[in-house]
Amino acid sequence: MIAIILLALVPIYFVLLLGYTAGKRGVINNTHVGELNTVVMTYALPASLFAATAATPRNSLLAQWPLLVILGGAMMLVYPLWYLLQHRLLRRSASEAALQSLTVALPNYAAAGLPVVVALLGPTHTVPVAVAIAAGSLLPSPVTLALLELSAPQAGGAAKTGGKAARFARAMGHALIKPIVLAPVAGMVIAMLEWKLPIIAAASLGQIGQAAGGLALFVTGLILSARRFRLTWNTALATVTVTVIQPLLALGIARAINAPSDITCIAVLMAALPSGFFGVLFGANAGLNSEESGSTVIASTLAAMVTVALTIAWLYGPGSPP
Repeated sequence: MIAIILLALVPIYFVLLLGYTAGKRGVINNTHVGELNTVVMTYALPASLFAATAATPRNSLLAQWPLLVILGGAMMLVYPLWYLLQHRLLRRSASEAALQSLTVALPNYAAAGLPVVVALLGPTHTVPVAVAIAAGSLLPSPVTLALLELSAPQAGGAAKTGGKAARFARAMGHALIKPIVLAPVAGMVIAMLEWKLPIIAAASLGQIGQAAGGLALFVTGLILSARRFRLTWNTALATVTVTVIQPLLALGIARAINAPSDITCIAVLMAALPSGFFGVLFGANAGLNSEESGSTVIASTLAAMVTVALTIAWLYGPGSPP
């Protein structure tokens, strides 16, 4: 079990450390990462998400509906609560609160989920990872993109016309056509229609898509190297929410809907992953520097060395409770 845990977690920290070290030592300029971020968010990750969801058999996709409910429910419980805490109580800006909420609510499915699941369950269990990534891309991600667009200074008077609901609806419409959101939707449509991607198309997407996880981790480390790490009470609470509270929420939802034990285990494991990098990358793409988001990614990733290992042992060890 220890060897499996190490195989699942060590590569993640290794690639993050590579990017962090490259930025700290000046091998790569860590203050101008816009082009690298564009490669990740506009090309690599969308290609990976589209290929993963489109290749999922329809029956397998339909069988994962409890996982979608569990993970979607856990994320969309955490997201608004954290947003209200940051924006209403702590008076953070809407964009800062949105980036923090995405960082706290969306686990690192894209880069951490796949190696953890494959190392633990084998290469035939990748469908839950695709479903988890799609849930994250379709639920908290477009909401965050819409909130960022609403608070952007360059939105101008046109974006400020009408009521809040109308402006948010327009911003959501813009967010839903971004590649990072549109790709998994298109992939799921293809899977549900039982269409098969041409071999050449699948191979072409694979060329760029296979770099998504590693490149995203590297760029995340690079971005974090330019920021100061501060372990504030807010960061500590965010880390506890990511690594403890959200997996417990997932377990509660799973038991409430009477989900099968195998789906319960994979849902809790996915919910226990450290913070994802979308908040950091979305912020960089919008020209925003969220120190709290970066600190949360670092703190939760370090804490996950212990919490994910304990979760794996609890879920998949002898006498596992779910």
